[in-house]
Amino acid sequence: MAVSVGDNIPNVEVRILGDDGAPMPVQTGDILGSGKVVLFAVPGAFTPGCSQVHMPGFVSNEAELAAQGVDKVACISVNDAWVMGAWGESQGAKDIMMLGDGNGEFTEAMGLVMDGSGFGLGSRSRRYAAIIENGVITSLDVEEGGGVEVSSCDNVISKL
Repeated sequence: MAVSVGDNIPNVEVRILGDDGAPMPVQTGDILGSGKVVLFAVPGAFTPGCSQVHMPGFVSNEAELAAQGVDKVACISVNDAWVMGAWGESQGAKDIMMLGDGNGEFTEAMGLVMDGSGFGLGSRSRRYAAIIENGVITSLDVEEGGGVEVSSCDNVISKL
């Protein structure tokens, strides 16, 4: 069952790329649980829709998100921390926290697993965007199709 507006963000271990280039475990409750956070999830780093539409919208609107009171923007995918770090660097996502959910545990805890086996992807995250305030999900928009509509940065900004 998927999380809903009003639920607390799941507290699960994911990994970020540390300053030394090694994956570092972090708890989602710690990094997403305070302040106003925008979290967006993609099915896979470096994939066309994610790289050409979804991520660029958040990168180009970082200042607008901050102006709307967002303390942190984070991107999560069922990829490892090295892939997420390299993808963030290639996208110019300097101020976006890149979260590697390599085992899909956070995605499963969110109840937003997508079966991408028909595309050779295995289990991945559905594409979504959430606004989290002090650990509570206040907005959650999950894409029903293959596009980037309800989870776009523009849509997130309209809800702030």
